[in-house]
Amino acid sequence: MRDHEESLRFYVDQLGFEVAFDARLQSGDRWVAVAPPDGTAVITLVAPKPDAREYALVGRSTGVVLVTENVAAKYSEWRQRGVRFHFAPRLRNVRYERSSAQGPSATGLSQPVWGGVFTRFTDVDGNSFDLVGFDEVSREIESQRRASAERLESERRAAQELEIAKCVQARLFPQTLPAIRTLEYAGICIQARQVGGDYYDFLDLSQERFALVIGDISGKGIAAALLMANLQANLRSQSAIALDQQQRLLECVNRLFFANTADGSYATLFFAEYDDKAQRLRYANCGHLPALLLRGDGTVEKLHSTCPVLGLFSEWNCAVAESSIFPGDTLLLYTDGVTESFNGAGEDFGEERLIEALRRRRESGAADLIASIVQDVQRFSQSEQYDDITLIAARCRKN
Repeated sequence: MRDHEESLRFYVDQLGFEVAFDARLQSGDRWVAVAPPDGTAVITLVAPKPDAREYALVGRSTGVVLVTENVAAKYSEWRQRGVRFHFAPRLRNVRYERSSAQGPSATGLSQPVWGGVFTRFTDVDGNSFDLVGFDEVSREIESQRRASAERLESERRAAQELEIAKCVQARLFPQTLPAIRTLEYAGICIQARQVGGDYYDFLDLSQERFALVIGDISGKGIAAALLMANLQANLRSQSAIALDQQQRLLECVNRLFFANTADGSYATLFFAEYDDKAQRLRYANCGHLPALLLRGDGTVEKLHSTCPVLGLFSEWNCAVAESSIFPGDTLLLYTDGVTESFNGAGEDFGEERLIEALRRRRESGAADLIASIVQDVQRFSQSEQYDDITLIAARCRKN
């Protein structure tokens, strides 16, 4: 606006507003504001100096929308008081406002302002305002409220379903441990999300034999969790059929996994069959990270891959390797969430740090060993966990 007194006469005399405050600041500038009789809004009247940048804004669209219960009645009342309207109240579904940054000849349109009954008027300086009906605004607000409520309800249901999925998946991990005379063992999975794709299991194969299994499903979240459940079900069902035929078991699991998953889905897997009587380990490393076998003398053997990952090929041959386990030896299986955890400098925890942690706790029990390694990883990588951390430790008891 250009002049406070002229603007005040317009807002007070013609619109029926009241003076909210009128004060002189220490700088000498006058600070004036007006409000409608119900006090639901306050409009500050600013009179910039002619050389100020804001002076160029005088006489443009203000972007201010005034809401009334009856547009036609307010239009008639204010028009009788001399208010200049651009047009009589009209009904229109959507009205678009030109961007204030564009000139009068510009054709670009910005976002819609209001629908329903509306009109537009100008003050003494040519600043334009919109006058819209209360019912139209209420409908818009109610529509937004319903959309917000539906979004919140959808988010609540999604969170509830994820919590149910988390509880279901937790039950897929081993709940009981087969009794093994010569081996002390334990496992853990710390998921980065509510559900994940890492998998570990202990399968009772009878005849003093059991299997230690660890796997990593491609992908993240719900999709990976469903594949993990599929793999677990296949392994448990086939292990009950092919009790002493490890190669046949894994080849059947691969065929089922390939048939029941989408193209490109796969899993890395380390399947280790342990004979309690012979203290012998027969294992198939299906594209998984090498297991670490810490010997009693401190040397470390790496049990590398023996065959491809599961699920990528319908025709898949399983190769099995063997290793003896002696009293005092410790076997460690893990997923890449351990070695690929990174610190603030972008360094991975890595295999060497894992081997060092394994050697430092070589005399610890299996559960304590796992707990200490997890602590080392979490201290090393104090940022958000991005991948599941899964470990199995098995220590051959000393005679």
